[in-house]
Amino acid sequence: MCGIVGYIGEKNAVDVILDGLHRLEYRGYDSAGVSVLRNGALDSVRSVGKLAALEAKLEANSLSGSVGIGHTRWATHGVPSEANAHPQHDDPHAIAVVHNGIIENYLELGAELREKGFVFRSETDTETLAHLIRLYFEGDLFAAVKRALQDVRGAYAIGVVCSDDPEVLVAARSGSPLVVGLGEGESFIASDATAILNYTREVLYLEDGQVCEIRRDGYTVHDLRGAPQRPEVQTLDWDQSQAEKGGYPHFMLKEIHEQPEVVRNTIGGRISEDRSEVVWEDGLLDASLLETCERIMIVACGTAWHAGLVGKRLIESLAKVPVEIDIASEFRYRELLIPPNTIVIPITQSGETADTLQALRVAKDRGAAILSLVNAVGSTIARESDAVIYLRAGLEIGVASTKAYTAMLAALVLLAVDLGRRRGALSEEDANALLTELQQVPAKIQEILDKQGTILQCAADDRFRDAHSALFLGRGYNLPTALEGALKLKEISYIHAEAYGAGEMKHGAIALVTDKLPVIFVAPRSGTHEKIISNIQEVRARSGIILAIATEGDTGIAQHCDEVIYIPDCSEPLSPILAAVPLQLLAYYISVNRGCDVDQPRNLAKSVTVE
Repeated sequence: MCGIVGYIGEKNAVDVILDGLHRLEYRGYDSAGVSVLRNGALDSVRSVGKLAALEAKLEANSLSGSVGIGHTRWATHGVPSEANAHPQHDDPHAIAVVHNGIIENYLELGAELREKGFVFRSETDTETLAHLIRLYFEGDLFAAVKRALQDVRGAYAIGVVCSDDPEVLVAARSGSPLVVGLGEGESFIASDATAILNYTREVLYLEDGQVCEIRRDGYTVHDLRGAPQRPEVQTLDWDQSQAEKGGYPHFMLKEIHEQPEVVRNTIGGRISEDRSEVVWEDGLLDASLLETCERIMIVACGTAWHAGLVGKRLIESLAKVPVEIDIASEFRYRELLIPPNTIVIPITQSGETADTLQALRVAKDRGAAILSLVNAVGSTIARESDAVIYLRAGLEIGVASTKAYTAMLAALVLLAVDLGRRRGALSEEDANALLTELQQVPAKIQEILDKQGTILQCAADDRFRDAHSALFLGRGYNLPTALEGALKLKEISYIHAEAYGAGEMKHGAIALVTDKLPVIFVAPRSGTHEKIISNIQEVRARSGIILAIATEGDTGIAQHCDEVIYIPDCSEPLSPILAAVPLQLLAYYISVNRGCDVDQPRNLAKSVTVE
């Protein structure tokens, strides 16, 4: 969501902060601001819109200093405006706060602070924090922040500076991610490590309820009550080039083209030499639990939820274990029945998705074992899980997830095969065949990337490019692919799109079909292929514009469709990995042809760290 960057050292803090904020632009934002300590005073500049608007104001202001904080805001409380932009300040304008998350009791705290004479100038919950810290400030910013946060309910990652205690930068987190970077004679904070990779690889991830006093030459971490904490310093092995476009016009297109390598990385070293078993480098949950678990529950949001739907079918088919799947934002608000020997599988790219994290915590409290699929090493969900399958997708910057999705699917195939072999539901021969074919998937993805002619033609065709709505239909393993294709199209091109099970179409969605409606069928070779051909004919009889994703060699389908995009042949359980790629490309090129901001679609953020 929002981006935080802070700096204390000998460099100009403004330069470091702006560099970091630019690297966090992929999260999406509507306003930005910087506060810097200079000559014993706190100077701030804020602006609505992109960072270019802030930079223009900063250039006119000549703001500089060696201690500061900056922020890009995605509005939750209060409309996007300069007054609501961060940093937010206390009444004397001596304390500045940047904040990701939501303070749930801000109205109650605000009423108490107004009674004490504090004057509010914004509509934000964050301003409440600034005044609360001022209330408890007695010359020690670290102590004041710890005391103020004891009054707070909700989620937060914050950075705080104060002109009355100018040699420290204070950071704290609960529910929203925050990383502290350690350099030579300088230190940093950021909501995402990508913001500070240019300056340091030595980082520590704050845990919930921890507050950190950061100085040029070191740091101190306490809990809210003042007890010393000792988080582990980690060395990141990320390559900064992963955060650059590498010659592509957009991060999304770069990440689509990285998928052959990503799938290789996801499965690399995890398949035995005879291809009959899955080998996890760090082990998994207790083997006896994997062999005897009575139920698996998957929780996820958005694209990860679509991957979970494929995972449900894979695990039930290959391992014969009942699987429930929940949207994470609904999971903890229903009457949960979690019997003994249940494994809960959260799926998340960032490892910080607030709803998924809360679902994990509820499941853990109810006694479930937690096995997470996570991309971001060291993320909160990874740290709080009993075991983790890392996706190894590398840094994903495009807001519309692509390579993380195919990595999730590949990891779920490995997990399903492993469970099936452990439980005796999958023979060595069948495991060998599926794992052998999985190793061929990267090359098949590359084939799709090398043959984009039909995709480019469809994206430029006004029947698709200028459509007001689109319908995506699939069956079996590829109903989730239809859901994911619809999501990709609507989130970056702003074309309204819906997805249904193809057999469900006649129960309502068929009423939408006209000669102006594109209908995209995900129809590779499958056990229900004849059924989906019948569904195509139903749409054709009503003059819908039909585009099919089909298996190479399926020449018969073309007679029923206006356009066909072919993917290489593969077994049905692996087809969602391949079928996703042309739908990603189609959405991307339609969006570009419509002049949309592909990497920063309106109203969206990469990592949703508020509920």
